[in-house]
Amino acid sequence: MNCYQAVFMDRDGTIGGTGHFIHPRDFILYQGAQEAIHELKEAGLKVFAFTNQHRISRGQATIEEFRRQFDEYGFDDAFICPHGSSEKCDCKKPEPGMLRTAAEKYGLDLSRCVVIGDVGDTDMMAAHAVGAKKILVKTGWGEGSLNTFRDRWIDVEPDYIADHIQDAVTWILRSDT
Repeated sequence: MNCYQAVFMDRDGTIGGTGHFIHPRDFILYQGAQEAIHELKEAGLKVFAFTNQHRISRGQATIEEFRRQFDEYGFDDAFICPHGSSEKCDCKKPEPGMLRTAAEKYGLDLSRCVVIGDVGDTDMMAAHAVGAKKILVKTGWGEGSLNTFRDRWIDVEPDYIADHIQDAVTWILRSDT
């Protein structure tokens, strides 16, 4: 039996891109990211995208364009916050609304789920709020999260610090017994 039920992956800076907004049509996955998604699925885990995309609220992309992209990558579902920073919502990370919505939709115990992201004060804090395992990748904003911006999430410790998405997935599969 798998210890973990699902893995939530941030998009920008975690599975590809630069950490900044890149339209889905121009987004490029990191080397090994596609394989990492498939490895998790082959191991019987659900794999979900989990991303803040405030540019949707500005009309610079649509939620459908992001959903299509995540479908192409093989994600089981995508949880996308489209709201701008001035909008009040419970889904914009670090709020854990997207994780709770997924848990309700798929019958998940979030303490048996893993969140992979590159930003400590959003991805790691959302995971911490629901008791999920936390993996910070050093790609994207990851190095900055561990150094320059560590004070923003000082009370939260990642369960693992990965060099990249493939390293994170290797850790999950080794510890999923």
